Amino acid sequence: MLLSIVITLLNEQDNIAPLLQNIDNALKDWEYEVVLVDDGSTDQTVARIKQLANKHVKLLVFRKNFGQTAAMKAGIDYATGDYIITMDGDLQNDPTDIPAMIAKLETEGLDVVAGRRANRQDGFVLRKIPSSIANALIRRLTGVYIHDYGCSLKVMKQDVAKNLGLYGQLHRFIPVLASIQGAKIAEMDVKHHARVHGTSKYGLGRTFKVMSDLMLMLFFQQYMQRPMHLFGPLGIFSFFSGSAILFYLLIIKIMGNDIWGRPLLLLGMVLLIAGIQIITIGIVAEIMMRTYYESQEKTTYRVRETFVGK
Repeated sequence: MLLSIVITLLNEQDNIAPLLQNIDNALKDWEYEVVLVDDGSTDQTVARIKQLANKHVKLLVFRKNFGQTAAMKAGIDYATGDYIITMDGDLQNDPTDIPAMIAKLETEGLDVVAGRRANRQDGFVLRKIPSSIANALIRRLTGVYIHDYGCSLKVMKQDVAKNLGLYGQLHRFIPVLASIQGAKIAEMDVKHHARVHGTSKYGLGRTFKVMSDLMLMLFFQQYMQRPMHLFGPLGIFSFFSGSAILFYLLIIKIMGNDIWGRPLLLLGMVLLIAGIQIITIGIVAEIMMRTYYESQEKTTYRVRETFVGK
């Protein structure tokens, strides 16, 4: 069994040597590869990797900074292992947790095991509180009950990892993307270390990005394969509400009352036009969805296994 450890890096020159050493110590009895993806570092990260790389190391160097999600997707695309493990390159994740996570995945018949930082070594106000609020909101809205979406340490079966569909900033939502495939997911406590070298790449500014991605995840979960079920009811409600208002105003006009300049007239027109536009968007989205699946011969289902009796 081959393990692929996918690690994204951005200006982590001082962490390369201990990172590779820690992985080698933790997985010395395993067959593994380390896929390092440099996301446009401006320090000596790439040079350190080339200097210290052993037979287990693969290196992908981006031409510029494309973001952690793109880097993670590239690493997964190049990974060849039966199990694909993602982790950070800042030494805060501990590779000694990987064997236990694999054991849990195999014994419980899981597809994904996500790490939960049991004793998180981050700032309370700027990191822990916003993270706790975001995690609670994601759990509540998506129904995927993982307590620590921000922990990068995850173990996945290859077929799940290869079909996540990572775009934008969706690396935070890997458990949700996996659940859309019907993956069996669980979490377990893992160790977490304080950052020693380098600086964190995260801050409060990512909050709005997370909220935007969360809305996208909700759409993917509920309406990716049937967008008309979202846009249709909204459009129909808006259209008939506007029509009812305008019909009411027509009756008033017939009775000799002046309706020009009434806010209700403007509301009726807006609702009527908006209803037509929303229904049209739904039809266009439905056509795009069908084109997406049919043009690439993708299926709208995922088969866990097949069995033929003798």
